[in-house]
Amino acid sequence: MTRRLRLLTTLTAGTATALLLAGCGGGGDNSKSNDKIAGADTDPSSSASPSASASTATSGRPKIELPSDLTYTFEWPKSGDAVKDAVLADSEQNIQSVDLAIANQDPLDKAYQYYFEGEAAAQIETYVKAYVKAKARTTGHFRYYDPVVNVSSSNQASLVYCEDQGKAYDLYLKTKKVNKTPVSKDSYVLYSTQLHKNDKGVWAVEKLMSVRGSSKCQP
Repeated sequence: MTRRLRLLTTLTAGTATALLLAGCGGGGDNSKSNDKIAGADTDPSSSASPSASASTATSGRPKIELPSDLTYTFEWPKSGDAVKDAVLADSEQNIQSVDLAIANQDPLDKAYQYYFEGEAAAQIETYVKAYVKAKARTTGHFRYYDPVVNVSSSNQASLVYCEDQGKAYDLYLKTKKVNKTPVSKDSYVLYSTQLHKNDKGVWAVEKLMSVRGSSKCQP
């Protein structure tokens, strides 16, 4: 995921994961990845419109209740394909579950563990630990757009999408200071996730990669 504190550049060696913690604003971390992201060259739907993200628990799913100062816009409309729409819906939840773990200051928070497994879950745990160590959490507004879903089988899929962090910041819990940084090309991040449908019927993330400042996500 992506945050602004200048603490980390990657979650794990060899994984190009961009963080707000790595300095996404102007003057932050300028490192780039040349990793090719599967599906990134596919044209997404051009009829995207903002949609409110779900926050209530259904079918035993964890309830995601975030601080009121943290908001999201998901500009990825329904495709009409039931499987692709399920991938998108679960991805909205997995994105927010990470911010919930940060808000709870809990690297083992149950909500994100519901949506991330294996390698990806280990990445998120490390990522949340950095926030706990810094005594900080996320605040502001995140925008997600240009989703590309590819379904390879009944239980395997990938999702590539963009994130706009221009209005998202870090909040230091002790001082209540918000670390506002100017918008730059590094405020835009390209993500690639590999997901599988587990025995709970959830599209869980197995692998997660990102490229900060990607030309594919620039306004």
